[in-house]
Amino acid sequence: MATEIPRSKCGCKGIRTCLICECVHGKLVSESGQPPRHNFIYDRFLRQAVHSDGGPLSFPFPGIFLWDNFVSEEEERELITNMDLDAWKVSQSGRQKQDFGPKVNFKKRKVRLGDFCGLPAISRNLVLRMSQEPVLAGFQPVEQCNLDYRPQRGSSIDPHLDDTWLWGERLVTINLLSDTTLTMSLEQGLTELGQGEVRVSVHLPRRSLVVVYGEARHRWKHAIHRQDIHERRVCSTFRELSAEFQSGGSQHHLGSQLLDIALGFKGTPV
Repeated sequence: MATEIPRSKCGCKGIRTCLICECVHGKLVSESGQPPRHNFIYDRFLRQAVHSDGGPLSFPFPGIFLWDNFVSEEEERELITNMDLDAWKVSQSGRQKQDFGPKVNFKKRKVRLGDFCGLPAISRNLVLRMSQEPVLAGFQPVEQCNLDYRPQRGSSIDPHLDDTWLWGERLVTINLLSDTTLTMSLEQGLTELGQGEVRVSVHLPRRSLVVVYGEARHRWKHAIHRQDIHERRVCSTFRELSAEFQSGGSQHHLGSQLLDIALGFKGTPV
């Protein structure tokens, strides 16, 4: 059974907040003085960002791949049941997490095995299925992070770019239990739009898989905003190694060791 976190406890640090620390500890979030914002919606068939008010302006938006119904309803139930047998740890911004991966200090650029013993056994078939899609050819994940979002906690994840020193080109996420929106943002905006942040909303259906790569991976920050969590949402994000840790890279021996452990699928949360 899932381990519930007391409502008086959160993992927020610095400027990050959730409903727990805002209500209990008095943290406040101010949106006054925000610069103008340009809102777009991702059209998966055109592979373009189209203006949210239906205006004529649009632009190409490469680097997003969506796979509907990547898992079945039965598989979803099995995945959630298995996850909830393990403890969920407190994380920031109202999230809970389960990590299957090495211990990493990104500031010092150091990796150690720690207690890492691989990805969970239940992910073996998921990884095999992923590899059958051309966009994910050769994808070998070395880390899996499960995140639990709940509206009662005000769960979210701030706009960010994933690390590129250790993690490779493709970020792969399976979205479970509810639909949500992945918000891509470009703070410096686009010249043709004038001043203001640009946001592109990518709809993520329940049980879908999304791949973020290329320009969307390296130029645009991604986030899940609080207002886009309407009921419990669980996601599993899989990350591959960067070129530095692959064959021919300066740390390929360590990378090979990490992959051997990851793809043994004997993991428990670390």
